Amino acid sequence: MKDIRRTILWVIFAFSLVMLWDQWQVHNGRKATFFPGAPTPATQASAPASAVPPAGALPGAVAAAVPGAATAAAPASAAPTAPAAPRERVEVSTDVLKLVFDTEGGSIVRSEFRKFDETGHPGQPFVLLDDSAARTYQAQSGLIGGAFPTHKTAMRFSGERTLADGANELVLRFESPEQGGVRLVKTYTLKRGDYVARVRHEVVNAGGEPVSPQLYVQLVRDGNPAPGGTSFYSTFTGPAFYTDAKKFQKVEFADIDKGKAEFVTQAPDGWVAMVQHYFASAWLLPPGMAHDNFARKLDNALYAAGMIAPMGAIAPGASQAVETRLFIGPQDEKVLEGIAPGLELVKDYGYFTILAKPLYWLLDKLHGVLGNWGWAIVALVVLLKIAFYWLNAKAYASMAKMKSINPRIQEMRERLKDSPQQMQQEMMRIYREEKVNPMGGCLPIMIQIPVFIALYWVLLSSVEMRGAPWILWIKDLSVKDPYFILPVVMTLSTLLQTALNPLPPDPMQAKMMWIMPLVFSVMFFLFPAGLVLYWVTNNILTIAQQWVINTRMGVPPQFNLPKF
Repeated sequence: MKDIRRTILWVIFAFSLVMLWDQWQVHNGRKATFFPGAPTPATQASAPASAVPPAGALPGAVAAAVPGAATAAAPASAAPTAPAAPRERVEVSTDVLKLVFDTEGGSIVRSEFRKFDETGHPGQPFVLLDDSAARTYQAQSGLIGGAFPTHKTAMRFSGERTLADGANELVLRFESPEQGGVRLVKTYTLKRGDYVARVRHEVVNAGGEPVSPQLYVQLVRDGNPAPGGTSFYSTFTGPAFYTDAKKFQKVEFADIDKGKAEFVTQAPDGWVAMVQHYFASAWLLPPGMAHDNFARKLDNALYAAGMIAPMGAIAPGASQAVETRLFIGPQDEKVLEGIAPGLELVKDYGYFTILAKPLYWLLDKLHGVLGNWGWAIVALVVLLKIAFYWLNAKAYASMAKMKSINPRIQEMRERLKDSPQQMQQEMMRIYREEKVNPMGGCLPIMIQIPVFIALYWVLLSSVEMRGAPWILWIKDLSVKDPYFILPVVMTLSTLLQTALNPLPPDPMQAKMMWIMPLVFSVMFFLFPAGLVLYWVTNNILTIAQQWVINTRMGVPPQFNLPKF
């Protein structure tokens, strides 16, 4: 039996290699092997119509009936439309949003956020929905079940284009010509300070026969990763569905390609969203409205995710309306919680949600007191260190004992180097006599790992970090340190922390204890400054605590340097 610490070190080293390999897979455009997060970039080549998978979401006929691509032709079954107004792009502004509508279908084809700038471009509004040569991302809706108006139908616009001073809402209307005996009227209501558009879909039966249309709402997007990411850490980009029965379900673009997407296909509640780092869009139907969910790849390298809901029979001369909502905004957890059940889950913490949500709550409270997200991060790490003080004290006390008997262990290893079995027995005897547990320094630290991983995801996912300054040169906690000062401090503090630990008897272990911090430090040079700040704070507090505990136990701190 070898030294237990050697086993622990090799487990850590093996896990590190797994993480590095996983990120290398993402960096080379493939799906992550062990920790799937970022989607595989979609090809820009057009796919044949036969490649469109049903994705198990809808009966094939219904799925095919939904018009897909923004550039697709109208359904073959559609009747010729009456002459309509020329196609126009309508710009609409509120205090928080600037939206561009297309009178073809009354779709939203571009959105700008007035309170969020493009990363690295101060004063340039961040664009989420877009219809440009580089990106396609739109919110669309229409009718199926006949030759009815769709998001490809020309519509006539009326209403105001700017939220007036002192006004609380802005109303705009898109009305289609009669098509298949039906007119579709979309009325958007935008409110001051709100990222949710109320969208009323009114169907007017202008024909002589009853009709039974189905309303579809969908988000259409290319499959490319969101701009501003890095290969050293990945966040999810793609569709997501929520139902009360199955909760939050993410759908990878790659799974849609393969026809293996798994999500609830029919539900009486929930919503559909398109998620990326910091921002999201989502269609929400009225509570209790039964619908089908779908996700499919279109024939021009785009993906559509949406819902289809029956509107019931509409008699001649009658009308029927469905009040839907469309969210286009930042992943502000407090705001999302008030919009719809489960919508805050688009801010994805992964497997550590149960720990991450209370950590975010505490971080938000600290920010309310301190008024600075950087200092809130520092304060949160301090509170976590206090909460885990007794665990850390046990770990460092065990390390201090190990350090005190280290000369005795070294002498014994030298004396019995030719008799490994006897060496191991003698080592166990020394541990028993000195009442030292070789695992005592590791277990308390391992217990804390899930908490600090959860905090990592809180800081990585919180849109509040975007554009938030700390001090001096740190103007944005969501991007890397421009002068790499924090990563250098983190590297030095990690090496100092390693030097204060007992030197492993095995020379190979001692070298690995120094090489691993250097390897991880390289990645932190490209991490957001907020994450590095949290790690630096943790390192400094750990060193201080270790120094105090060692001194109290009569084991003077000393620097243990390996012999390379």
